[in-house]
Amino acid sequence: MSTPLSFATKDEARTHVWDRLSNERLAAFPFPPHGRIPNFKGAGEAAKRLFDIPVFANATALKINPDSAQSAVRAEALRRGIDVYVPTPKLAGGFWRIAAAAVPHDAVRQAAAMSTMPKWATQVALQDLPQMDAIVSGSVAVTRSGKRCGKGAGYADREYGILLELGHAPVPVATTVHDVQLVDDFPQVGTDEPLTFIVTPSRCVEITSPPDAPDGIDWSDITDQDLEDMPVLADLKALIKA
Repeated sequence: MSTPLSFATKDEARTHVWDRLSNERLAAFPFPPHGRIPNFKGAGEAAKRLFDIPVFANATALKINPDSAQSAVRAEALRRGIDVYVPTPKLAGGFWRIAAAAVPHDAVRQAAAMSTMPKWATQVALQDLPQMDAIVSGSVAVTRSGKRCGKGAGYADREYGILLELGHAPVPVATTVHDVQLVDDFPQVGTDEPLTFIVTPSRCVEITSPPDAPDGIDWSDITDQDLEDMPVLADLKALIKA
């Protein structure tokens, strides 16, 4: 009988996943997997499986995180003619748009890679962000009940909150992970982004009753330093007050 993988804190869940990916040589570049959204062997297969889900296969606009683990997801979306909206790392530069129609077929992988993405991306003002059909977020650990934890900075949760504050309708949220990133349980807070789909190289888990979604940004958690480091939050605050 397998040992239940329930953790008292998110940090414990993260450490378990990072260590297992490293020790079992399941991680992919960049190394080490610790301290980041880990890339993993089979990420390409997971990306293809994601687009077996109708809401992703039929999408015209997706928000996809900028991490290496989801580079194949961004490439597959562009290959299918789907416009990709990418939050810049640490939200320092707001959001980028990669228009699929502007990317030649042989340049899709370049447009999807963070190192060469700026050649193909244009910055998008908050008020010009369209309603997304769905969202893809990177994860460190996830549960079959739809809980997700990232590397601990909270960027994906804030990106989700930004869209809600802009009046966007809630949409399905998926993550692509290695099978060993699924654990049984860890704590959750009210601002956590809930998952609707967990896709691995071998399977797709649909969460029929995901955790409650947040209403938006928890402004009490936003510091003056956050507003300085992430100008997009200051822009959002100004839009809301306008």
